[in-house]
Amino acid sequence: MTIGRALTIAGSAARGGAGIQADLKTFQEFDVFGTSAVTAIVARNPNTGQAIFPNSIDALEAQLHTIATDVGIDALKTGMLFTKEIICYVAKWIEQSGVENRVIDPVMIGKIGTALLEEDAMEAMRNDLLPLATIITPNMPEASYLLDGMELNSVEDLKVAAKRLRVLGPQYVLVKGGRLEGPAVDVLYDGTQFYVLEAPRIETINTNGAGCTYSAAITAGLAKGKTVPDAVIEAKKFITAAIRHSLTLKQGVGPTYHAAYNKYGETDCIVTIENEKE
Repeated sequence: MTIGRALTIAGSAARGGAGIQADLKTFQEFDVFGTSAVTAIVARNPNTGQAIFPNSIDALEAQLHTIATDVGIDALKTGMLFTKEIICYVAKWIEQSGVENRVIDPVMIGKIGTALLEEDAMEAMRNDLLPLATIITPNMPEASYLLDGMELNSVEDLKVAAKRLRVLGPQYVLVKGGRLEGPAVDVLYDGTQFYVLEAPRIETINTNGAGCTYSAAITAGLAKGKTVPDAVIEAKKFITAAIRHSLTLKQGVGPTYHAAYNKYGETDCIVTIENEKE
């Protein structure tokens, strides 16, 4: 028996709704074998106030060696990398890995505004990692940050941002418009065409890990041999169902429900393909 193999290089989220926990749950729902290389542990320590505990490069190197040697990788994604040192190491490893399907989620800002990327790591993200991507998946604040503060207030702005971000080197750019008013609209750009993906907006605060889950679903699709547009479209349906049936837990922003897509079979997503205007 053969099965797609997907790797997540990201932080471990103790609450279970984001990071590698969200990624591995998503891989499982797509019937893909998931592996993980932990870059940091994310958990509040009330005694020190510290919330992010970075891993060592040696530990990261050991994990990636084991995964590549013992399991193999059909597609990979990156999530929270946090430090310049980790970003530079991961970029070098990806470049030498031979893995063709590379999903880079430029995680910078958490759901409640927590900084998930050190300030001096931005240039390494922009110059070393993004050019290696098959697809990057920034949300609106991340896209704005990468574009030196560009304001994003409409779907047309998402298209402009996608074009500008593609100049940085990725083959595809997906700009997620979750903070716009109206339907939940994302824009995928391949250098020639825009795919405008529209789904109903779900009124809930429980969206912890939505970005991680979305990019993991894309990674799983690529690991199974889908094209990038097809993987993104199915991932959009997956995350829409996961948000619609999101969970309320003991306190704070709850997580999306990763089993919802397979359990309830919801597939509401409208895709419009537009050629780039001259």
